[in-house]
Amino acid sequence: MDLAPSQLLIFGNPKLGTPPMQANALAGLFLPLKVLVYEDGDGQVWLAYEDPEETLDDLEGIDDDAAYIQKMRMALIKLTEAAAGR
Repeated sequence: MDLAPSQLLIFGNPKLGTPPMQANALAGLFLPLKVLVYEDGDGQVWLAYEDPEETLDDLEGIDDDAAYIQKMRMALIKLTEAAAGR
């Protein structure tokens, strides 16, 4: 089967990822963070990721306002902006 070019980037930081996993071990199913780089049918390249607040939202013990959620969000924004040349 053929697929358009894509690459999954996986990155993490133990200091950032440990607190949510301490709050709820199931956070480990969603960490480290991931960004998908893919090419659509027109040859356009895209970067996609899920907001950490949405990813961890259904887990008990994870506060939507936790400082690590904002830090994860900012890390994803900085990474994708740098990759996009912004």
